[in-house]
Amino acid sequence: MPTSYLSPKLEIRAAPEKGGFAVFCRQPLQKDEVICAWSGVVQTEAQLRLLPPEALSHTVQIDEGLFLASLGAEEEPADYINHSCNPNAGVRGQISLVAMRPILPGEEITFDYAMTDSTPFDEFPCACGAPQCRGQVRGDDWQRPELWQRYEGYFSAYLQARIHQHRKNHV
Repeated sequence: MPTSYLSPKLEIRAAPEKGGFAVFCRQPLQKDEVICAWSGVVQTEAQLRLLPPEALSHTVQIDEGLFLASLGAEEEPADYINHSCNPNAGVRGQISLVAMRPILPGEEITFDYAMTDSTPFDEFPCACGAPQCRGQVRGDDWQRPELWQRYEGYFSAYLQARIHQHRKNHV
């Protein structure tokens, strides 16, 4: 039985062009409405290094050196939310995604992995197709000042603290 939460206003659809599946809106979502909450086994960076490559794409960084990994035999619905360089969802806290704006039925739910990741474990060429596509998803994308402004309030708590500290030190 899955342990993550996926809003009943969403559905998982096959998306072979995205490597398997994607999550789509089937009923309107309001700004800041909860979309999902990830679950998994908390892993340290050292433990993460021992996971097989396919498991790395089912992890989310939740704090400095800590990750949630879906290690069960069953896929977690929240793991099907894909990356976009022009997302409609953002992070609240450490394990929840919320709508960054109203989302209409038929729209794919996406978030920018820069909102959670600060390590190179899940780097890949990006083909999201957004006008502002970075072309590569990297663990240091969170350091881009243009993303700080665009995603203000939607970074994982630990990254938001890093950004706040950086701004404080460079005033």
